[in-house]
Amino acid sequence: MVGNVSVTRQRIREDCVNMAGLSQRFFVSLFCSGASGQRVKVEPEVSSYPGQTVNLRCAFTDPTGVQLSMVRYIYPLNIAVFLPGNEPSYPDSPVKGRVSFVPSPPNMASPSIQITNVRITDEGKYACEFATYPGGNVRGTTQLVMLAKPENSASAVRVVAGTKPVAVAQCQSANGRPAAEISWATAASGNYTTKSKTETNNTVTVTSQYIMVPTPNDNGKDINCIVSHRTLVKPENFKMKLEVEYPPQVSIVGYDNNWYMGRTNVELTCQASANPSPTSVLWKSITGDLPATVQQNENVLKVLKVDETVNATFICEVANRIGTVKEQVAILVREPPKNPSNAGVVAGAVIGSLLALLLVAALIAVLVTRSRRQQQGYRANGGSDMKTRIFGAGKKASKNGTNGGAGSGGGGNNNGPIYVYESSSHQGLGEKNNHQLITMGGRPEVVSTTPTAQDILLSNELDDAERRKFDELEEEEKYDHYSGGAPILQLRPSHDQEMIGDYLDDDMESQRDGSVISRTAVYV
Repeated sequence: MVGNVSVTRQRIREDCVNMAGLSQRFFVSLFCSGASGQRVKVEPEVSSYPGQTVNLRCAFTDPTGVQLSMVRYIYPLNIAVFLPGNEPSYPDSPVKGRVSFVPSPPNMASPSIQITNVRITDEGKYACEFATYPGGNVRGTTQLVMLAKPENSASAVRVVAGTKPVAVAQCQSANGRPAAEISWATAASGNYTTKSKTETNNTVTVTSQYIMVPTPNDNGKDINCIVSHRTLVKPENFKMKLEVEYPPQVSIVGYDNNWYMGRTNVELTCQASANPSPTSVLWKSITGDLPATVQQNENVLKVLKVDETVNATFICEVANRIGTVKEQVAILVREPPKNPSNAGVVAGAVIGSLLALLLVAALIAVLVTRSRRQQQGYRANGGSDMKTRIFGAGKKASKNGTNGGAGSGGGGNNNGPIYVYESSSHQGLGEKNNHQLITMGGRPEVVSTTPTAQDILLSNELDDAERRKFDELEEEEKYDHYSGGAPILQLRPSHDQEMIGDYLDDDMESQRDGSVISRTAVYV
């Protein structure tokens, strides 16, 4: 077996030598050698569009110690051959006249070619092969990819609602290279199919359809076709809406089951959805014509007044290009409702009136109580301590307490009466005959205790003549105002009372503001 293999190799070498003359025996021996191990550097893939010029680069990575005797490009036969010392040759091929070495003549270590006006049919594998000595033949392969930007389109397919799957949308990517990829996005329930077709110019047309069982609810739903291709920067998205035709879907609204005799202005509305839109809406009764009290206005049936003729079944008939659909409603006319009793209204009015009277009475009681408390407060305030009101500034009391001329030791007119209101006394107001001793200028004097003018008015103890006399007083003499600067008149204590400072021990009274004043001190 080994001997047969050796004989076969020897015959191949002899055949190679006999193929050429002595001058070409060296080069032929290189091609007939199967030795390799050298490395050829090429681009794995090159892409181009039809009509452009494409360059296919090739290089021998390490020519040290290696003799390069020839280089050629193969697709799938020889399309360009170069032997050092000879002109490049371009055998017959699909690219003859469009292929050439660059530069020409080429550099043996890096012989590249270019193809002008490339076509879709030029796509394929191109091999760059070197004949070396003593290594033999080595090659590298480049894939030429021809690109063609496809023409993409999509459209919804108008279908009729049914029970069988049909194509509701179609998407196409035509004359692309390589073939495009198509996908779908929608909320409708279905799937899609995709088919590819290679055109005469080697481009590919891809067609995809979305398949589903269409229903009326699917009409108007969104559906998107998405086309992805190598020539596109990003996928192209086609947005559409499903178009599903269906006959009218009819319903009647407006009847509230409370149509009674004499009721006016009630109506029935015939609501219909359809694709395409309804072409006609017709109202009729189950017996034929509509009652005289009923009027039709497009899809609305208006009843002017409910009577016994309305006690019937009404039919709404809606039609479109797909079909005609009817819907009906039975009206039951009831007896008119009885007049509601006004007892509740009367009771409500009575209760409201009573509540109002109670509120007014309570308000009056509050006001009366407050008025009484205010009057009692005036009297109580008047009796909280002894205050002397003297009508007429600078007047002094006489020793004998009469209204005579000036007494000894007094320099002014002392004709005016002196009224004193004593807090400890519960007697009636008015001019009193009892006398008290007061200290005035260091001398004991007798004054009569008389109530103030304000207390006289509040006590209602003055007669009309006295009231008129009081009214005739000037405004500034009606009331005296205590300014705090007048001297304090203090009653002389009795012998059995103990003095504390200048006041009696039981004469002091605390005030609300924290101060302490005398009950018997007289403020002038």
